[in-house]
Amino acid sequence: MQLINRVALVTGGSRGIGRAIALALAQEGADVAVNFHRAEAEAEQVVGKIREMGRKAVAVQADVAILEDVQRMVAATVDEFGRIDILVNNSGWVKATPFLEMSLEEWDRGIAVNLRGVFLCGQAVARFMVQNGIRGKIINIGSVLGFTPLPGRAHYGPAKAGVHSLTKIMAHELGPYGIVVNGIAPGTVDTDMMAQFYEPAGNKEVFAESIPVGHIGLPEEIAPIAVLLASDQASFIAGTMILVDGGMLACLH
Repeated sequence: MQLINRVALVTGGSRGIGRAIALALAQEGADVAVNFHRAEAEAEQVVGKIREMGRKAVAVQADVAILEDVQRMVAATVDEFGRIDILVNNSGWVKATPFLEMSLEEWDRGIAVNLRGVFLCGQAVARFMVQNGIRGKIINIGSVLGFTPLPGRAHYGPAKAGVHSLTKIMAHELGPYGIVVNGIAPGTVDTDMMAQFYEPAGNKEVFAESIPVGHIGLPEEIAPIAVLLASDQASFIAGTMILVDGGMLACLH
């Protein structure tokens, strides 16, 4: 219960890695605002599970790429819990499209959700923390593809590389206010977003064989790192992207 009496806002918290992180934070005592864009039923399921743990939870709809939505989401979280101590910028979007075929709309959406969303949410929550003297934690979810290219991800890779850089800048500028900023860079993790790449081709096993530890990651293998970074145990870790990829990056170089 190392996060008791703390409030967390997890964007994209209805499914995948966000869901696992929201549940893990609650397991450690945090009350949680679970953000969703369209998956309301799934978000409410996460809220129900958190409440079963004896913690408070609420589902909050917002598109993280839209400023007004982000402002409303932060205000709703504060109205419900009175504060925000932890922000997990997890919302993501990706679709595999060759560079020559990628539309401007697809490019813009990839950058908007994966990078602008981190900026908007991070800035809004950090402003609240500074104004209220909260020594908080912000955790940005990047990707192994922020370190290395992969064909068909001309929007996703650059956006995640931007998240990695933004994380360092946020850590530098927010540290003096007592706000600690770090990031997590997952590799291939078994989520709905990733399933679109290996399920149609039936090559999930091929993905697994390419990872040194021998299996595709689980959301529950990412969540404990978020708990660590949200806790007081990580008080001297700042501006760092923690790679959690089963050794995948080592094989790509």
